Amino acid sequence: MAREIDIPRLAIMGHPNAGKSSVVATLTENDCIAIDKRAGTTTESDIYPVIIDGQTVIEFIDTPGFQNPSAILEWFQGHANLPDLAGAFVQAHRDDPLFAHDCALLAPVGAGAGIILVVDGSKRIKEKDRIEIELLRLTARPRMAILNNLTNQPRHLNQWQDTLNKAFNSVREFNAHRATYAERIKLLSALKNIDQRWEPRLEQTIDAFARDWERRTDQAATTILDLLRESLGYRYSQCIKNAQLVFRSGQARAKTQVMQAFGDGLRALERKAQEQVRANFRHNVWNLAPDSILGQDLLSQEVSKALGISRGQLAMAGIAAGAASGATIDLATAGSSLGAAAFLGAAAGGALGYMGGHALAKLNIEKDAGTQRFTVGPVSNPKFPFILLDRIILYSARAMNWSHGRQAADEEAPDRVADRPIPAKGFTEALSLPQQRELARFFSAARRGKLYDREDACRELIKGILLDVAQGHIDSRANL
Repeated sequence: MAREIDIPRLAIMGHPNAGKSSVVATLTENDCIAIDKRAGTTTESDIYPVIIDGQTVIEFIDTPGFQNPSAILEWFQGHANLPDLAGAFVQAHRDDPLFAHDCALLAPVGAGAGIILVVDGSKRIKEKDRIEIELLRLTARPRMAILNNLTNQPRHLNQWQDTLNKAFNSVREFNAHRATYAERIKLLSALKNIDQRWEPRLEQTIDAFARDWERRTDQAATTILDLLRESLGYRYSQCIKNAQLVFRSGQARAKTQVMQAFGDGLRALERKAQEQVRANFRHNVWNLAPDSILGQDLLSQEVSKALGISRGQLAMAGIAAGAASGATIDLATAGSSLGAAAFLGAAAGGALGYMGGHALAKLNIEKDAGTQRFTVGPVSNPKFPFILLDRIILYSARAMNWSHGRQAADEEAPDRVADRPIPAKGFTEALSLPQQRELARFFSAARRGKLYDREDACRELIKGILLDVAQGHIDSRANL
């Protein structure tokens, strides 16, 4: 007889091309799981635990496909009086090489695991499918069927639903290539319905998931605040000998070099934050579409136009760039002494020029004996902090809701399930005016290297956006 287990264990079953490994990868947030559509590549059952705070809260078992379903069903029907058919079959055939794969598949079920059958709902039901469904019904184990419809072809779904409803405790639609955090939690919640005895353990598992997600969301908010604080207070200085500045061309090269280094410093800070976000949400595989706004240069006009808040919102929020003290050269007027085409054109293709009608930063030059110190920063552009915030929220949203099983998706397939069309619009643009002002005050303090006494309010604001993204209350803009 199957033994009861302390934590929920679920054997994932199905054909190799049904996406069962993708389901395991998505549910366990493990994009290192090998996903291969060729039949017969999985020959053993591999256990993938979900570990939270050092404790395993649930285990998913990726199993090989059935090799002899008709023979197994015939054996089950001939031994229907046995209380544990799966365990008895494994015991009877464990040394028979003909049934090696089948025993590897049924062994976890015989040991007490529940069953999740993954089927591709876009394909018609075959006789082999009906045989496998029936023999899984005869195991009498708690079982759920997942319709992993990876295309936009729904014509076979009703037939699958009718067939599976007769043999499974629960039937759910779940696209392992597109599933968000909210959809994963809904699937886990639905598992409570497959056996009342499992309900307390699964409730504990779901609570652990929720606590862990809250912790990771809080960590993401910390990463975002750190990025804003470091970037907005960032300065770059370089001493250059007077001999290199005698001619106008030397001055232009020096200023271009300093501004480029300043921009590279901002980019490096953003990359560091992005790496922290990826690690926080357990992504090793990270592919961006060629036209993704996340793949564009942070300081480019394309990013400036797509993200941040509008010029009108800037004015309403009462945000001013602020003037730096000392002898400064604003990039907006640098061309009067250097020639705008030569200077701005050399600085990342003009990326360090105007953003939303304002220069990015000011350049301060201090003369000393034989040298001049060029200092750029902090950022004075009033729109840039909102752009930076939108970009890292967008990056976090993708990390939170990008399925770990999506690596197996054929993004070029003409009948693939498409992402929802989403306008290129920043998250901060949708905030209320008081919320935008709250952020602006934090930005101002960060520029001056000061602590903001209401930073907790900004943290909660950012965390609220991230939680809404994860719960599907607002769009994650995953296509950007």
